Amino acid sequence: MLPQNGVPEYGEKRPMQKIPLTVRGAELLKQELQQLKSVARPEVIEAIAEARSHGDLSENAEYEAAKERQGFIEGRISELEHKLSVAHIINPTEIHAEGKIVFGTTVTLEDLETEEHVTYQIVGEDEADIKQGKIYVGSPIARALIGKEEGDTAEVQAPGGVREYDIIEVRYI
Repeated sequence: MLPQNGVPEYGEKRPMQKIPLTVRGAELLKQELQQLKSVARPEVIEAIAEARSHGDLSENAEYEAAKERQGFIEGRISELEHKLSVAHIINPTEIHAEGKIVFGTTVTLEDLETEEHVTYQIVGEDEADIKQGKIYVGSPIARALIGKEEGDTAEVQAPGGVREYDIIEVRYI
């Protein structure tokens, strides 16, 4: 158990926090991990070997660039493996939220100021892409929507001020 301030005592282990991911989000991370391990890692190892064969490593820009790329690739592999190991994978089609907006739901909103309709899916941080209508569960709009249902109005604290949205439709797809 953590102390009130949330900081563990020296030597005390902090419980691993699960990272919410949709099934699609987890699949994308797995694909990226596979590509890094099976394509990018072998390519950079080959580039390092090629650069080494050119002799003096102290002034070898190719070698330095390849080593830097290797560091990035290994760091990303480690990051992806960690995220997948602590992922809580959620299938939106299996959610029984009785019409409420939760992680993974797709929601259609009407901006009360502009009367424009927008559709978003609430996803994890790695999946968020506003151009694809995927918003991070920790974003101001997602936080304002969580727990609401069709017919409700959500007030969103946006940088330009408060915006209001009517919730038109909630889907679990």
